[in-house]
Amino acid sequence: MLKCRTAWRKLAPLARASSTLCRHNVRRAGQSLVRVPVAHMSIGPSGAGGEKKLYFLLTGAATLCGGVYAYRTVKGDQKRYEERMEELSSRPHKAAEHAVEASPEEAAEPPAAPVVEEVDSTLAYPKVPSHAPYLLIGGARDPGAKVLIVTAEPDLPYMRPPLSKELWFSDDASVTETLRFKQWNGKERSIYFQPPSFYIPAEELESAENGGVAVLTGKKVVHMDVRGNKIKLDDDTEISYDKCLIATGGIPRNLQAIERAGEEVMKRTTLFRKVDDFKSLDKVSRNSKSITIIGGGFLGSELACALGRRSTEADLEVIQMFPEKGNMGKVLPEYLSNWTTEKVKREGVKVISEALVKSVTHKDDKLEIQLKDGRLVTTDHIVAAVGLEPNVDLAKSAGLEVDSDFGGFRVNAELQARSNIWVAGDAACFYDIRLGRRRVEHHDHAVVSGRLAGENMTGANKPYWHQSMFWSDLGPDVGYEAIGIVDSSLPTVGVFAKATAKDTPKAATEKSGTGIRSESETEDTAISPVASSTPAPTVGQHRDNYGKGVIFYLRDKVVVGIILWNVFNRMPIARKIIKDGEEHADLNEVAKLFNIHED
Repeated sequence: MLKCRTAWRKLAPLARASSTLCRHNVRRAGQSLVRVPVAHMSIGPSGAGGEKKLYFLLTGAATLCGGVYAYRTVKGDQKRYEERMEELSSRPHKAAEHAVEASPEEAAEPPAAPVVEEVDSTLAYPKVPSHAPYLLIGGARDPGAKVLIVTAEPDLPYMRPPLSKELWFSDDASVTETLRFKQWNGKERSIYFQPPSFYIPAEELESAENGGVAVLTGKKVVHMDVRGNKIKLDDDTEISYDKCLIATGGIPRNLQAIERAGEEVMKRTTLFRKVDDFKSLDKVSRNSKSITIIGGGFLGSELACALGRRSTEADLEVIQMFPEKGNMGKVLPEYLSNWTTEKVKREGVKVISEALVKSVTHKDDKLEIQLKDGRLVTTDHIVAAVGLEPNVDLAKSAGLEVDSDFGGFRVNAELQARSNIWVAGDAACFYDIRLGRRRVEHHDHAVVSGRLAGENMTGANKPYWHQSMFWSDLGPDVGYEAIGIVDSSLPTVGVFAKATAKDTPKAATEKSGTGIRSESETEDTAISPVASSTPAPTVGQHRDNYGKGVIFYLRDKVVVGIILWNVFNRMPIARKIIKDGEEHADLNEVAKLFNIHED
């Protein structure tokens, strides 16, 4: 990567040419330079791909006062990042008097995991700007890349994975207030991406000399005028924009049997998604005798294991039911799904498989779940973890297309829905140049797609080629990472080996320094990885103990998905295999690329 000085020598002529062009354009238009969108600066000489990217960032910072910049680029230049954070922290903030100084250990955290001040994250700035050059609708996972974020949630941008993972294993009784947690490696961090001082008051956004990011919390966008380039909030406030990114995420699905059961049943049901849901369920788990989780997917299984651990310390019965034969039955091959089910049972969970809910009633201060096969389950509280419905409420007013097969806003490979509207995260149904049209509901996808959409809003015109990964942990000892299309209905080939003490999520985070494992990835492509020379067992010899291994998912004899079972920090290799799209005569040999047979 070019050093800043070298890059500037190469790009200075481009910047000067761009600056001259922009001044001419401004004189003709009679507008302030600050109001010129970055995309208009793409006219002029262009260099190689890497230089062109830096060119946009440099001219964006020089002429738009840093209104839009990629968060990853800021993190990549640590010195510049620290200077930026120092400048931000010196700003007056209404909540500064409540701030708690970070300990030296916290201050030593890498820029990827900044320390969050102990302040009320729900503070919202009262005044609303009338115009935002770049507008983000939804709580962003990558807040540094946007100018104005409008979110219906009361919280500043945060990461969702810890809500069903590490937060439940905290020994801190005040975890629901601090929302700080220890990762499996023992390091502490907050769920919030940035401290409140990182953001600027919304009323200062238009006049901010150095740009910045403002957040309007607790505000819902109810109407979008794409021709007039403006939105309307639920309080009738209107905001105009030049470019808009929709990142509205999704809404938890519910069972029809619960929805038609009445108010008393709904009051005793949690649809787990947000910070408030975590706080509510934590309180319920400390005051109930029985909790039933409906759903055997990622979220349901993670919550089952987390609550199961808690049940060993308290008088709490934890039940998990799902229509499949085993946990993660829609994702894992049957033999591994069965093994996972036994693992969940060992965590203190009563598992009821092949369970289809017929009705739910409230009786004698209890909930009775009637299954279609006649079984009856009595419980105090229900957690419905049965999937996510993409939030496309703005589709009608905005005239945006919703995909009939996958749901979500239909966008092209550049994540663009209209000429000045992009969509990222759970709500985007995009065209994958390798695997076809898809919609993905995972943290890594939300971060990477948000970053790419931000770049494309400035004229980058890059296709979304990145194969996003996701991960799930069943406690600190068993975890897996996956990429591509992982569907148990596809043919699979699994290669396994004996696990060691370092083959656990806890050991992986100790090595990488972060529990958000997508943060430990690099964008580097795995080129000609060195395969292990250790002999491998025959493919398909599945034993009862699946310590660690690789599961390949095939479509037309080509690998389209990979799960790394207790194998960590190997995702670039998996990404390359899927990107190549080749047939492999012996997947046992391919598995050697992951070095699973080495101690």
